[in-house]
Amino acid sequence: MTSNEPLPAIHADSAALSLAQARRVAIAAQGLNRDRPETVTMRNITDTIKRIGLLQIDSVNVLARAHLLPLLARLGPYDTALMDRATGRAPRRIMETWAHEATYVPTSRFPLLTWKRRRWSGMNPETLEAEHPDLFALVRQVVTDHGPLTSREIGDHVGPRYTQRDDSKWGWSWSPAKIALEILFDAGELTPARRSRQFERVYDLTERVLPPAIRAQPPPSKDDSIVELIRIAARAHGVGTIRCFADYFRLNQHDTRRAVEQLEAAGELLPVSVTGWDRPTWMHAKARVPRQTTARALLAPFDPLVFERRRLLDLFGMHYRLGIYTPAHKRTHGYYVLPFLLGEHLVARVDLKHDRHRDALLVRSAFAEAPGPNEEAGATWPDRNTVLHELASELATMARWLGTSGVTVDENAHGDLAAELNAQIVALNAENIK
Repeated sequence: MTSNEPLPAIHADSAALSLAQARRVAIAAQGLNRDRPETVTMRNITDTIKRIGLLQIDSVNVLARAHLLPLLARLGPYDTALMDRATGRAPRRIMETWAHEATYVPTSRFPLLTWKRRRWSGMNPETLEAEHPDLFALVRQVVTDHGPLTSREIGDHVGPRYTQRDDSKWGWSWSPAKIALEILFDAGELTPARRSRQFERVYDLTERVLPPAIRAQPPPSKDDSIVELIRIAARAHGVGTIRCFADYFRLNQHDTRRAVEQLEAAGELLPVSVTGWDRPTWMHAKARVPRQTTARALLAPFDPLVFERRRLLDLFGMHYRLGIYTPAHKRTHGYYVLPFLLGEHLVARVDLKHDRHRDALLVRSAFAEAPGPNEEAGATWPDRNTVLHELASELATMARWLGTSGVTVDENAHGDLAAELNAQIVALNAENIK
């Protein structure tokens, strides 16, 4: 049976999953077990984002922008101009908002998040209004008259009085104009119309960014929005706990629990037990339990499958931390480390860089993972040669997508797989030349 054939949903009378089943449910729910299309279309892009619910945004560009990599993992090589068009041209299919941090979501789901606000001590609107009584009105007027604009362009319009930064303060040390802009973004009055070539937000009035059909809809209540967000999160997880579902859109666990209870009462979530898990767990009623999966993907540090670190450890046995936020002397596997998914297991991890100077996808470390999280995993764990071959092939796929000349293993690369991976890449290149 292939991974694309329909499989029956689990029923309440069989609501017990092994860890292997739970892994396959999670992989399938994320769309990582599907055949990649020969040509990726705009519909492929938008359908994938609807399926997983969101794409986290991050400015680090050591490999590629964070929101682009989950699409590569699910669809294979695609034209990133499709994302530029989906997010930056009317009618926008995808919009930026605050969800799981800064995030792209389908435009139809943007209204579900308009109540969600950051709570930063330096972004108090009352304090800013008291210190600069005319600033909010001025920023609104500048964007109304001249938008879409970047933060720097808005600063040019409001003048130096509002653009001085207080470098004595800890953190981002934003100017008053930048703080006003971010507060208006949080309040839903302004929204990024797109990102610039330098990846800066380009702000406009939200009413000018939203498609008319979405703008005309009455806003959902906060309670209704939370239920719908948990519905999306549960479908994207396949199986998970309160903590898993809450983390997806960064909701509090009390609200999440109430939403889960409501969805369970409606029959959309089913209580299940997962081998070795000691906390209440639910599965989406339409989730599938594939008998096997042929998934193969490099998962970015911000991929939805790896968002929740405890879940990652419990399901796959991988203890994973972001190297980009870890001091260099404390990093164990590298700076920008991607877990490698093969079948139903995370079998390796690699530290990657798009080395634009050398025109190469550079492998800075490569480590094999031990079978886990339990003895059962060993029965379906691929052998080392298979891991090396498939990893080299997936790296070659990524290199082509990046537009580089190929994959290079750094001569000082760390990890127990590095030397063998280099030999496999050399052999793969020789095959392709024949």
